[in-house]
This record gives sequence, C-alpha cells and structure tokens, in this order.
Amino acid sequence: MAYLDTPIFGFVISIIAFQIGLFINKKTKKAIFNPLIIAIGMIIILLLSFDIDYEVYNKGGSIITFFLGPATVVLAVPLYKQIERLKTSGIPVVVGIVVGCSISIISIFYLSKILGLTEPVSLSLVPKSVTAAISREIAAQLGGLPALTVAVTVLTGITGNVIGPAVCKLFRIQDEVSVGIAMGTASHAIGTAKAMELGEVQGAMGSLAISVAGLITVFLAPWLVQILS
Repeated sequence: MAYLDTPIFGFVISIIAFQIGLFINKKTKKAIFNPLIIAIGMIIILLLSFDIDYEVYNKGGSIITFFLGPATVVLAVPLYKQIERLKTSGIPVVVGIVVGCSISIISIFYLSKILGLTEPVSLSLVPKSVTAAISREIAAQLGGLPALTVAVTVLTGITGNVIGPAVCKLFRIQDEVSVGIAMGTASHAIGTAKAMELGEVQGAMGSLAISVAGLITVFLAPWLVQILS
C-alpha cells in the first residue's frame, strides 16, 4: 500500500487514536482511561493486526516526537504567570526538585539490583522521570538503551498522570506548589498535563519542575551512578 510509505500514515493514525482516547476519557471521566494509554493500545493493535512494521509507522510518528521539545518549552507560559509566587518559594522548590531527582535515581538503582536486572536495562531506567527528549540522551551517555528509556519514560508519565492526584490526596498533600512540583518532578510533561487540570499554580510549578529536573538529572545521574556502583 503506497500510502504506508509516507509520513502521513503514522501522523494521521496517531492523531485519530489520541482523539478517540480523549473522547473516551471525557465520557467516562475515569483517570484509568488516559487518552495516551488508549491511543498507544489502539496503535499497537492496529500495527499487529495488519502486520505493519514499526519503522513504517514511525515515519509519521517521529513528526510528533519532533514537537516534544517545543511543546515542553511552551509549558513555561503558565510559569511566567506565577513568577511572583515562585520568588517567594524559590529555595524550597529547588530543594524539593533536587531531593525528588536524587530519590528517583537511587531507588531505581537499588530496585534494579534487587530484581536482578542487567546493567544496560538498569541504566536505561535511571532517567525515567525526565522528559523523553532528555532521558534518551542521558541513557545513551550512561550506556543504557535509549529506545527502552523512551518507553519507560512514557510509562512513568502516564502512571503519574493517572495516580498522581490520588497519591497526593492519600498523603494529604494539599499545597498547590507542592503538588505541582511533585508531579512535574516525578512524571515530567505527562504528569504536568494532569497538574494543569488541577489548577494554574500546580501546572506552573509542574512546568518549572520539568526543566529544572531535566537539568539536574543530566549532571546528577552520571555522578550518582558512579558513586553507587
């Protein structure tokens, strides 16, 4: 089929699948019916059912991936609107992000040891909590598998998006700044998307956490891995 050889195929089915996911999510109003989960599931089923190679799909899917960077930058807009509030909470915010990044890396390292994961797989999981554009480069630098890292990064974001609000509620975390920082640090842009649904302050703090956590992890991950090893 000639149309499969063009980027239009992957691009169009990605958009359609996500729109269907959004429709189901709005109708059910259930966090488990996350649009991204539904879209991923639909695309996987489609590719397997018609025996379509992933590389064929990715000709168009990569176009969407290209816009991940610019889309993340746009998240700075709500942060700018909350700049005055940020000035009064600057030090606690930065400390919270540093601690969050450190715990993420350390916990992954030791859990990988406990579960007996191979070193390449373990190193691929280390940068899971930062946005895909950054995590795959960190994984390559550490000696991990960038493709696996991207998959785990998406899964981490979806998990944060689905259960993040419930976790905050469980531990009675009600402060808007704390909720936003937690979700942005733990589950990057996908988690921040949910934070934005919770409120403007949460979304702004999540946007800040994405950028700062990415920068911190770039320097922190190699250092901590070397020390822990």
